[in-house]
Amino acid sequence: MKLIYQVNDKPKFGQVLVFALQQLLAILAATIAVPAIIGNDMSPSAALFGAGCGTIIYLLFTKFKSPVFLGSSFAFIGSMFAAFGGAASMEAGYMGLILGALFAGLVYVVIALIVKVAGVAWINKLMPAVVIGPTVAIIGLSLAGNAIGDLTNSGGSVPTSPYVCIICGLVTLFVTMICSVFGKKMMKMIPFIIGICCGYIVAAIFTLIGSSTGNEALMVIDFSKFQQMQFIPDFTFVTAFKGVSDINAAYVGTVAAAYIPVAFVVFAEHIADHKNLSSIIEKDLLEEPGLHRTLLGDGVGSIVGAFFGGCPNTTYGESVGCVAISGNASIVTIMATAVLAIVASFVAPFVTFLSTIPSCVMGGVCVALYGFIAVSGLKMIQGVDLNKNKNLFVVSVILIAGIGGMVLNFGSVTITSVACALILGIITNLIFKDAKE
Repeated sequence: MKLIYQVNDKPKFGQVLVFALQQLLAILAATIAVPAIIGNDMSPSAALFGAGCGTIIYLLFTKFKSPVFLGSSFAFIGSMFAAFGGAASMEAGYMGLILGALFAGLVYVVIALIVKVAGVAWINKLMPAVVIGPTVAIIGLSLAGNAIGDLTNSGGSVPTSPYVCIICGLVTLFVTMICSVFGKKMMKMIPFIIGICCGYIVAAIFTLIGSSTGNEALMVIDFSKFQQMQFIPDFTFVTAFKGVSDINAAYVGTVAAAYIPVAFVVFAEHIADHKNLSSIIEKDLLEEPGLHRTLLGDGVGSIVGAFFGGCPNTTYGESVGCVAISGNASIVTIMATAVLAIVASFVAPFVTFLSTIPSCVMGGVCVALYGFIAVSGLKMIQGVDLNKNKNLFVVSVILIAGIGGMVLNFGSVTITSVACALILGIITNLIFKDAKE
């Protein structure tokens, strides 16, 4: 994972635009998927705008030292459903999204203050390499099912053949890998763009053949989306302010109960993401700019994201994987990606074109992205002596709980498989860390 561009390096302007587009493609599918899942007329364009603004806030708080993009958080999907479910009107539900993000952001602020006072030494003791390494691997492995599911699905409204989808996805994957391994400098740094373009072309050829022959099994791309273009994003706050009069204490309590516990769960994943990114750029982000700054950036960025797009933001593993594979950790690229996301949210044809990229094509990219996340976590435990049973058990518990999909639900609060695996790993490590063998 040798970096071509370090955090403070500044590629040429033209290169930055291309690199930013690649980052945007890496995070796009997940960012606009959350509002699509929630429904209630939530705007994917507004979510993209909120992600861009949230990322800029994060970069400011982290003093432009942490190269990662913030996008819509899947962890809060249950909380967002609860906000709409307990609302007296849809407008009140939108207000609930903003209130929920404020509560979650407040959790980050409180934890950041504690970390500022107590330091991060306790975190390193609580989560040494034997714990955090396999947890990072689980972040990638837990997404493996999503990648393979996308690989066999076009994401369109017609029953496309899964075999056709697999062909498009594998073309994307192998072109991406070939560019990354055998490509010259520039080609090596934009393997996702080249891979997605090739996969899209193959998908377009299948679609054209399917359209001309009336064979729906070959129709991979849904071009009908261009007939439903949204030219102006529907920002959350515009609708939310209409529902202020419908808010009462009971509803505020419902929203708080739905969001606050999830924020503590996401805190664990926040640490894992930043430990992973630290290993890639070979600088401990928990020490500099400091965990308190990354938490504040993530928390306030989530509030901003929800204010504009309804979705709380979080640091994206896809973005971290893109940094690792492309070898480009330039903070200028991340800043340019944020600006591009904001501008693109107002360019309806561009956003619509991006949304027509078939799931199978993005699935091919995600096989590489999620795999890199998993491998980077496993690299963290290279220095751990797995001949010792106490270490072997810690890693085993985390891997099995994570891959097995251990998830706990308490009402609208969901403790994800990554969080469950991390908690079990911490407990196991605390029990056996002083054991003599």
